[in-house]
Amino acid sequence: MKKTGLLLLMALFLTGCGAAVQESGFWSHDTMYKNWSHLAYSWFGYKNPTVADGKASEEQGWWGITQAVDVTELKKKEHDPMANPEE
Repeated sequence: MKKTGLLLLMALFLTGCGAAVQESGFWSHDTMYKNWSHLAYSWFGYKNPTVADGKASEEQGWWGITQAVDVTELKKKEHDPMANPEE
């Protein structure tokens, strides 16, 4: 009985992880890093970024597709933990 419960719990856990990975879009990319320089920066260079790192990331497209945001449509609101407890 304990083995069945453990197997059921493990199956539910793996199903949840699979759903989360699918929602994140992780499987839609063939690699995690854009190229070897992106890998090197992510592993070693992120603590002391330089202007050259910024230029390389822009030129090589390390961080995905940029999206334009209309700042006038953003609403600034006060953080009120009593009114918005989920924040």
